[in-house]
Amino acid sequence: MAFVEPTILRDRNVRLEPLGLEHAPGLAAAAADGELWKLRITSVPEPQDTRAYIETALEGRAQGHRFAFAVLDDASGQVLGTTSYHDIVPAVRRVEIGWTWYRQSVQRTHVNTTAKLLMMGHAFGTLGCHVVGWRTDNFNFASQRAIERLGARKDGVIRGHALRRDGTIRDTVMYSMRSGEWPEARAQLLYLLQRHAQD
Repeated sequence: MAFVEPTILRDRNVRLEPLGLEHAPGLAAAAADGELWKLRITSVPEPQDTRAYIETALEGRAQGHRFAFAVLDDASGQVLGTTSYHDIVPAVRRVEIGWTWYRQSVQRTHVNTTAKLLMMGHAFGTLGCHVVGWRTDNFNFASQRAIERLGARKDGVIRGHALRRDGTIRDTVMYSMRSGEWPEARAQLLYLLQRHAQD
């Protein structure tokens, strides 16, 4: 049995379901919303490459180290983006959350916070994880701020860690949250979502 089993997570009109080839057209449209593939610090595919992107994610799922979700508007079924558990290590009950991107029109809305709340709740509550981690490009300051807003702690920087799409070598900023820190982080995220709903 896989550590991460297929599941559907939903809240506040956001639905996460296992990413599949049926999501390719919607994911292509999401990538085109803002031409996100032009950002050198992200892994967003060009619209014509979304099928291959999904196939890579499914290969990672088959190998047990990645489980990708499509993020959808629960009412309309519109694909908003994608996010994944990755670097899954069952022996120490650890997952990382990443490969996350959304169509530009839903960035800076409740969507990312809701999706992360769902994934963190599932990781700590259902999977029994001791640690959830994140990693991001050292120049992706927006991503670093978003991860810090979740309540994650910065572990450090791995220098010369990975290639960017333009062939340059990036430093990777690492973050994590332990299970004992989750209740306070959850309370803060719920507070932020409630405040957003009142704006």
